[in-house]
Amino acid sequence: MADESTRTTACTGSSLLQPVSEMTNLPLDQVNFVVCQLCALISAFWFRLFLHPSKTSPFIRHVVATVLGLYFALFCFGWYALHFLLQSGLTYGIMILTGVEHMHKYCLVVALSYLSLCQITRVYVFDYGMYSADFTGPMMVITQKITSLAFEIHDGMARKEEHLTAGQKILAIRRMPSLLEYFSYNCNFMGILAGPTCSYNDYIAFIEGKPYRHREQEADKSKTRLGQGEPSPNMEVVRKVATSFFCLLVFLSVCKVFPVERNIEDDFIANTPFYAQVVYLYLSMLTTRPKYYFVWTLADAINNAAGFGFNGYDSNGAPRWDLISNLRILNIELATSFKVFLDNWNIQTVQWLKRVCYERCPYHPTAATFILSAMWHGAYPGYYLTFLTGIVVTLAARAVRHKVRPHFLHSAAHKLFYDVITWAATQIAICYTVVPFVLLSVGPSIKFYRSWYFSLHIMCILLAVALPVKPRHLRLKEQQKSCSQDAGLKPLEAAETHSHKEKAS
Repeated sequence: MADESTRTTACTGSSLLQPVSEMTNLPLDQVNFVVCQLCALISAFWFRLFLHPSKTSPFIRHVVATVLGLYFALFCFGWYALHFLLQSGLTYGIMILTGVEHMHKYCLVVALSYLSLCQITRVYVFDYGMYSADFTGPMMVITQKITSLAFEIHDGMARKEEHLTAGQKILAIRRMPSLLEYFSYNCNFMGILAGPTCSYNDYIAFIEGKPYRHREQEADKSKTRLGQGEPSPNMEVVRKVATSFFCLLVFLSVCKVFPVERNIEDDFIANTPFYAQVVYLYLSMLTTRPKYYFVWTLADAINNAAGFGFNGYDSNGAPRWDLISNLRILNIELATSFKVFLDNWNIQTVQWLKRVCYERCPYHPTAATFILSAMWHGAYPGYYLTFLTGIVVTLAARAVRHKVRPHFLHSAAHKLFYDVITWAATQIAICYTVVPFVLLSVGPSIKFYRSWYFSLHIMCILLAVALPVKPRHLRLKEQQKSCSQDAGLKPLEAAETHSHKEKAS
């Protein structure tokens, strides 16, 4: 195995910013990442102003977006960035050679296997426990894009229209992308380093300057607004950049005050009252989140600066720039259920998991989705402990929401009481669940759970057994059966309507 300095140089690309790394006492790979994201932000403004669709052909926009993306990737990760091209090129060949009937399955297996091989190599060959910027991070986003695209092509070219859900109809792709379009989608400078994932149709609409689809608004309202001209993203970009750097400042100032590792120290476990351990667990996990807020909010700002991410207008007529946003910070911190937390955390990844796994898996979709998420995240055992724990927590939270919550909706006071209790329970459950995600290894993770006597595991299993909820595929069958009797509605359409109502409740 190479020595530490060799590994660091091999994994961080350019050494041009080494003096900045020494001045700030930050790892070089992290300095490279932040500087490249700031350069991407500046490039995004230039891209929107000087290569606007009204002035430039889609071909030029594709070429420039791809070349800039690959340059930033090379600067950050050196020749490891070639994995982005190899993974994308290999799966594009599969799409062309295997045909639309089965390519989505092959692409999922090949892209995920390639990603897993790189993650295993990085973890067990380079540096176990290297919790920093590395080339497999962008590959995770590219894997999402590759598999999403393959499923959307399959939906658009191999399945009948009446067999698609409303969401699948919007995202379905009716023609095979060209090689340039494919690499531009996967490797453009706006999202190559930190994402977020977006649908292929949205990206092509942005590149070609076509009207945006506002999925949550009526078409006539969108057209009326669009006729007034393209809104400027400048204020939204300023807000998101300010938010991201505030989160970075918070993380750098408080992350060392509440180290997560303190939760498993022997003297802490032996001498700290349990209620204080609970409070410390919450604070230690709370201070780890701002770094994700920084990365994802800045990435969203970069896309917005380029003109990508416009999602129509809200009820007050203000433009929305959240089409590809990856998180909603207030909703996360104030979440009153496990589902609400997950729906607002890493949003595009949750959507990807839903579209390629949860909606298509006929049996045990929750378990299958968590397992896929664990495989996608990487090779650390702690990831699998987190997502296996997440399965039982999700089942318990779903049981409480279906069976208990309706009893507290009859008055505002009762609902407020329920919300306060479930907020506290949700935050502690989230912290308990993701400790192995931070500790990474099996030994420390099991030590933490043992110090809590596996109490939340046991409680969640008991709740799931005591308050059973029918599996999703059985609920859908019942909905289709009851909805088939509704006047003027086809079974599938009626089931979708009832499903939306169920989610809203």
